[in-house]
Amino acid sequence: MKIEKTVVIKCGGSIINELTSEFFQNVKQLKESGYKVIIVHGGGPDIQQTLTKLLIETEFINGLRKTSKEALEVVTMVLAGKVNKQLVTTLQQYDLNAVGLSGCDGMLLETVAIDLDTLGYVGEVVNVNVQLLELLMTSEYIPVISSIGADKNGNGFNVNADLAAGAIAQAVHAEKLMFVTDVRGVLQDGQLIPQLTKREVQQLIVDKTIYGGMIPKVTAAVNALSDTLEEVNIISGIDGFLDQDGNLLGTAIKT
Repeated sequence: MKIEKTVVIKCGGSIINELTSEFFQNVKQLKESGYKVIIVHGGGPDIQQTLTKLLIETEFINGLRKTSKEALEVVTMVLAGKVNKQLVTTLQQYDLNAVGLSGCDGMLLETVAIDLDTLGYVGEVVNVNVQLLELLMTSEYIPVISSIGADKNGNGFNVNADLAAGAIAQAVHAEKLMFVTDVRGVLQDGQLIPQLTKREVQQLIVDKTIYGGMIPKVTAAVNALSDTLEEVNIISGIDGFLDQDGNLLGTAIKT
């Protein structure tokens, strides 16, 4: 099922509290130019802060947070509660109709465990309820989705937000998937690189032009590329991501 002109925007937990008026005005521009918009978010810093307060220890294994039953309760509370509602209410301040969902609602993100013994309740998405998303978007709502999922036995799972966004973008045949960052895109000597291929991304990582926190972002972008999703964009949540003519600013990563 193809939903026309759909954009999936992924906001990591580290950027959500930094999103500017320019970002939300640009989302409004997208809507006014005829795009359907889906926002997927994480909440790593808020989750860590709450786990620390509650003296619940967690560790990262291959970039994924090992999630016990106890930790999953905190992840669910922070993502589906605090962060999701914060984002929804901010969107509504800009006259953007938004509905907050978790991946558990309506089996939006059907999920299975990646490795229960090693990672605990960390899952990967095996099915997306496109019908639910279509229902909301045809009524001009923006679905705002927190990256937790569920299986048919009622178990909840922590889902990496990059992977959740990629799965949703592919399921709805999105025209664009955007990863929101605190910079304009991939930079080389302070200059924005407007377009990169997979191979060029790997080379820029090797020569350390791409480093630090940008590595997981471009890696997630490359991994999301597929036959149905031929372009992923790294954009800014600080400076805005559209120019005055509505053209997309940032770095486009293509196959």
